Amino acid sequence: MFQARLRQGRHLAGAAVCAAALLTLTSCGGVQGGGGSGEAAENYPTKTVEWTVPSDPGGSTDLISRAAAKALEDPLGQSVVVENKPGANGAVGGKEVLGRKPDGYSLVMLSQSLMSIGPHTVVDDDPIKMSDMDVISGLTVEDYVLVVPAKSDIETLDDLLAKKSVKYGTTGAGTGSELAQALLFGDAGVKAGGIPFDGGAPTVTALLGSQVDVGAVHVAEAAPHLTSEKLRPLAVFAKERIDFLPDVPTAVESGHDVVVDQRRWVAGPAGLPDNVVSELRAAVKKAFKDPEYGKFLENNYIGRWEASPDAVVKQVETAKKRYGELIDEFGLDLKTEG
Repeated sequence: MFQARLRQGRHLAGAAVCAAALLTLTSCGGVQGGGGSGEAAENYPTKTVEWTVPSDPGGSTDLISRAAAKALEDPLGQSVVVENKPGANGAVGGKEVLGRKPDGYSLVMLSQSLMSIGPHTVVDDDPIKMSDMDVISGLTVEDYVLVVPAKSDIETLDDLLAKKSVKYGTTGAGTGSELAQALLFGDAGVKAGGIPFDGGAPTVTALLGSQVDVGAVHVAEAAPHLTSEKLRPLAVFAKERIDFLPDVPTAVESGHDVVVDQRRWVAGPAGLPDNVVSELRAAVKKAFKDPEYGKFLENNYIGRWEASPDAVVKQVETAKKRYGELIDEFGLDLKTEG
């Protein structure tokens, strides 16, 4: 039985509370702020701010968003309402929000998988570009863990890779979950087929119901079910073993050079007025210091990635290049219609 250093506390499934942290806003090309500033902008904010979650309720993106939005309310002095608009690994909700008026009242959480993996795996005639948004700031980083149902006869990663064929669940087409597993099975020469779900929550549900043989989800999404021993961890797709699962090997140490993580940030439509950017930045800095936000991250095994807008853009481009090279190296064809 694996030994997980999992502290008692709120897991993602029941912790959609204070995780503050909207990030440090900027714009144009994803980085510079730069719209004009009328009376409405000068008095910002004067009404409720909407934060869109481009995925189903219950997964990491949803619950981090709800926690962050709650923590942001006091610094902003306004309510921050969260709304789910799932679809296409975040592209549906992302496109809708980034097409709105850049006034600071519409924000969206976006991910590295959408911007760095999606271009290699999803056919989209009109993909979201970094120039479509004003990045506010980096928010979180999470590792993926490969898990099987507890009643599975698969005890180890070697057991899994010894199978003649595997049906694996992913959190969606173009996600880190899909890429990590495709690279693993490709490297091991295992015949495997991916079943995409729309987010971590439905993927976990499928795993618990043994609808798939194996799946990769964020540690936070799997944690409650690892603690209750309903899921069994086989490997993590991190560079090193993680503190929460110290006895679970990495794919790398098992002989498969596959390292994939998920990073998230908040953004608004490109062209946000300068003083709206300033207000959001100031509010975000305060939100990051919220004690409840820190507890949320700690209790749910989520790392801080409070990166500047420039650093977010650089990370997206670096990861996009690296993942593309890995896909080519393993000769994978992951293209699917968006």
